Amino acid sequence: MFQPLQRGALVSAYRNPYYCRAFFSLSETQTYHERKILPYRPSDLYQIVADVKSYPNFLPYCTGSRVLNRSEREDGAVLMEAELTIAFLTLRESYMSSVTCKPCESVQAVASTSTLFKTLNSVWRFQPASPNSPHPSEIPLSRAAGTSSDDGPTLVTLDIEFAFANPMHAAVSAKVFGQVSQLLVKSFEARCLAVYGPGCR
Repeated sequence: MFQPLQRGALVSAYRNPYYCRAFFSLSETQTYHERKILPYRPSDLYQIVADVKSYPNFLPYCTGSRVLNRSEREDGAVLMEAELTIAFLTLRESYMSSVTCKPCESVQAVASTSTLFKTLNSVWRFQPASPNSPHPSEIPLSRAAGTSSDDGPTLVTLDIEFAFANPMHAAVSAKVFGQVSQLLVKSFEARCLAVYGPGCR
């Protein structure tokens, strides 16, 4: 529950330029970037993220997911309209998300009807990588002689862009969402391990 500010406290806040800038900057767009090498094929990692209906099984704060429409473009990209439900702290919301899946390459989700967020976008990308690349997973990496880059490992990148519509929501949720990209990658890695095992060695 949010505690209302007393009138005097609110007036004092508005008279303090530093406080005002800090408070209202919380509703500005925040961006986060994570990258990691995982010992799986790009196609396998793509399948995990493209499986939108399974998000509640492994993504933090996602409590519901329904794919309402699905179509395929001529270039092979898969388009979905999904209803996602998120819950954290005292906040809960269901919103529509437009998802574009480029097989074995990327999955992009853009929130279209959120009242909690004025911006909420995410992009997962998958690229063949060398075991010697500089962003190691906790899972050991190696590649047998004669195997191709399609066999793994894969460089996974996640870019998140979000802005709360209400500065009060931003203030309450700042600590949680400041770590969300790391939590997503960690949960994604655990999901891969559960579905595929330890991966290429």
